[in-house]
Amino acid sequence: MNQRTNINIEPTKKKKSNRAIYIVLGMILGVAFGFVAMNVLPNGKQFTSDWIAPWGTIFITLLKMIAVPLVFISIYKGITSIKDITTFSQIGLRTITLYIVTTIFAISIGLGFALAVKPGLLVDKTNSEMVISTSNDEVQKNLEKAADTSSRGPLSFFVDMIPQNIIFASSKNSSMLQVIFFAILCGVATIKVGEEKTKNIRKVVDDANGIILVIIDMIIYTAPIGVFALMADLTVSYAGNWGLFASLGVYALTVAVALLTLMFGFYPLLIHLFTKIPVRHFIAKIYPVQLFAFSTSSSAATLPLNLENAQRELGISEETSEFVLPVGTTINMDGTSCYQAIAVVFIAQVFGINLGIGDILSILLLTTISSIGTPAIPGGSYVILTMVLTSVGIPAEGLALILGVDRPLDMLRTSVNVTGDASVAAIIDETVKE
Repeated sequence: MNQRTNINIEPTKKKKSNRAIYIVLGMILGVAFGFVAMNVLPNGKQFTSDWIAPWGTIFITLLKMIAVPLVFISIYKGITSIKDITTFSQIGLRTITLYIVTTIFAISIGLGFALAVKPGLLVDKTNSEMVISTSNDEVQKNLEKAADTSSRGPLSFFVDMIPQNIIFASSKNSSMLQVIFFAILCGVATIKVGEEKTKNIRKVVDDANGIILVIIDMIIYTAPIGVFALMADLTVSYAGNWGLFASLGVYALTVAVALLTLMFGFYPLLIHLFTKIPVRHFIAKIYPVQLFAFSTSSSAATLPLNLENAQRELGISEETSEFVLPVGTTINMDGTSCYQAIAVVFIAQVFGINLGIGDILSILLLTTISSIGTPAIPGGSYVILTMVLTSVGIPAEGLALILGVDRPLDMLRTSVNVTGDASVAAIIDETVKE
């Protein structure tokens, strides 16, 4: 069960190290270019928007392009590598249970920090009113999407999980849950039919997997250029809003400390308690994945690198990683859940709304459930956060308060998300070996 398929694209440690260095260099040069564009180049902001930012968009689009086939084949291979239904049901149940437990803990951490620090009481009310008045268009879009989703009933999530047309669902990254459902269904059916009768389809999937891995390696090769463009655009876009950054500094710091607590406290503790992987080794080997997630703000875009790193650096078996990590990319959003808890409390404090124990429990429950449906792409949490705000009686227009500082925090919480996925995969793999 723990045998692995050898693929002849394995990079050397030197190449992997160089890749991380080049990504860091791309980030630094992107920030530097952004400042030069704003302060030296004539029409620097427009030049960056027209000639630099599109390369970042192309890079992210390439990663999204490969996401659906990667997720389907990874989950299918992960399930079909398991020899019987009983083992699959045990691994699946453990995976989902552990993801839910870590999500609840992440939300609790966020609520604890928000209620202790009370960042909303320190925000300048003049700045907050200005931001709300100038961000009505983006907030209104989120309100319309939230109203459209919430009006469909509490079980709409389960209805949406089953595709009416798998071809149509495969054409949209936002329908990733439907792709996962179909992949699990196909994998289970393959196990039930038997290995002998399905050997041809298994070989086709193995060959397709090899091709996809090569494509991913080609895309990742362009990462430094994509990261440069993304960071340059980010710097130029928000360089004129430093006053807003200052007024929301306490909020941003609260979110950052809570997320770092998860990334460097909670997950290493889980690794120490439930796996045989040395904590220092885990931290040293996971940092390229964290760095890539930070630069792209997309768990889905980071999935290929996370899969490769889990198998080759952390020693997690192929069948475990190819099932647990793709599922985690869709349903495990610890960083996003932690951030949403802090954001809801922060906006309530700004509006002077007192949250009782019932409201806190509602936030905990709603954030846990809604995190399952949060798209694993940049900005995917906005619609979900709007729904949570509306559900507990907080004006959703307050979302505009945090839009200005959300991009850097989105980058950090994505790093937390992928770290949580790898940690759960390591724990599940340990139980499988036992």
